Amino acid sequence: MDKVVTRAGGGIVLLVGLLITSGCGGNGQTFYLDVVPKQMPAQMAEPEAVKIMVEPFEDRRVEKNRVGMRTHLWGGVTYFNVAGEKPGEVYAQALAERLRARGWHDRSWDVRVVPAGSATGADIVITGQIVDLAANAKSRMFSTALTSSSKVTISARNNGDKSTTNRSIEGAQTDTVFWFSEDDVQKLLTATIKDTIDRYVEDTTISQRAVRPSR
Repeated sequence: MDKVVTRAGGGIVLLVGLLITSGCGGNGQTFYLDVVPKQMPAQMAEPEAVKIMVEPFEDRRVEKNRVGMRTHLWGGVTYFNVAGEKPGEVYAQALAERLRARGWHDRSWDVRVVPAGSATGADIVITGQIVDLAANAKSRMFSTALTSSSKVTISARNNGDKSTTNRSIEGAQTDTVFWFSEDDVQKLLTATIKDTIDRYVEDTTISQRAVRPSR
């Protein structure tokens, strides 16, 4: 019986040790997150005959050097940023891939990402402004709390009739994990970006070669 108790006690000590190690202090390292959502293409032979160009979104966040951080249980932090360190390009790429795969009316569209100010010859030019894009993690005893948030304004300029359609979309998500990895933050921020773009597509439609409010 004494051996059983000793082994059980040793297991508890080992578990606590692992938990302490997993929440140890941060050293200021930056992790880069791939947050462009992967898309399942719609079953369409040819895209709609409307040319759409997406320019990188303007980054209007106060803190532009990162998208967030992890606060460690025993002090210190590690930082998070998007791969390429340019959230505006990430959002443009994510929107373009969504529209090419299965955009309005669940079909593919002719969409290209172009440098800011260079869109010419398009029926529709989409731009945007990022007010907030953040992902944070706070380590606690036996768990880590995750939060992500996004606030963007997306503008579609219709060159046919010179009209503009604007949509402001704000969202946030939370999660709690037992064993933390940077993949958890990446998945949560990716899901937040995907939700923002999905809502934009739901709130708008294509009519007469222009983006219009769907309601």
